[in-house]
Amino acid sequence: MAGAIWVVGEAVEGGLARISAEIATLARRLGTESGREAVGIVVGASPGPAAEELATFLPRVIALEHGSAAELAWSTPAASRLVAVLEAEEPALVLVGATPDGRDLAGVLSALLGWGVLGNATGVSWSGDAPSVEMSVFGGRLLTTSAFTHDRGIVILRPGSATAEPAGAPGTVETVATTDSIALPSVAVLERVAEIGAAAPIEEAKVIVAGGRGVGGPEGFAIVEELAERLGGVVGASRAAVDAGWIPYARQIGQTGKVVKPALYVALGISGAIQHKVGMQAAETIVAVNRDPDAPLAEFADLYVVGDLFEIVPAVLAELRARSD
Repeated sequence: MAGAIWVVGEAVEGGLARISAEIATLARRLGTESGREAVGIVVGASPGPAAEELATFLPRVIALEHGSAAELAWSTPAASRLVAVLEAEEPALVLVGATPDGRDLAGVLSALLGWGVLGNATGVSWSGDAPSVEMSVFGGRLLTTSAFTHDRGIVILRPGSATAEPAGAPGTVETVATTDSIALPSVAVLERVAEIGAAAPIEEAKVIVAGGRGVGGPEGFAIVEELAERLGGVVGASRAAVDAGWIPYARQIGQTGKVVKPALYVALGISGAIQHKVGMQAAETIVAVNRDPDAPLAEFADLYVVGDLFEIVPAVLAELRARSD
């Protein structure tokens, strides 16, 4: 496979998405393993800030500006600009994040370029002259290893596939002028709903305090929210709590929710079934409180406290208040 390894960076609130920094770090390692160039590319109405941040992880970053209105979905104008550049540069591998926009973009690029896609990847290594892609299947019960049948492809990577580590020296950013290479139908964004009280996107959070069936009801999340606030984190939830209507779906972590990789994950009243585990197992430190000493979460938590969360958490909060006074 000739060509470089490319990373499509996503901008979030003017900066670079955390998942893009993780993928850029992975691409840099793959470049070293394969002897290929690792390149970043950011497409947006104002790609400069995100491109500059991506350049702290990669030696070369391309900034592509599109003039589409904010009311249009990002993936379509991004793909229309990317196609011409990808056809000209002929990278061997394109890496995108497993975000809603990333998945949309990968699908559009695959249709336009005829390249294969491997999704839900948890890691990529270089084997011989081709990438070897690890994917999680059957709710995390099995890991598979796949490769492309042709000499180019797109990989959609889950959060936590790598730990973001800046390069030793910043790279360069080059702005490339291009126009839409193909006319694509516009996808309008009819409404944007901002979650009230969300301190940060849950995928970007360094600290997450999550509640499950054991919190007992929507009023039980008050103590979850208070602990999250004291720790400077955000609130998450298991599917059981979301299905019960106690907390919005945007907070759900797991196979059918968000995949997160915080520095600290506190699980309150969560059993830790495999569907939830696949969404948070990459956390650096996992602390859990549960009445059941045999819950699945006890097998992989760094600290597992057996007891009533409504007795334990208030004691922790009292200690945190005392320390802050």
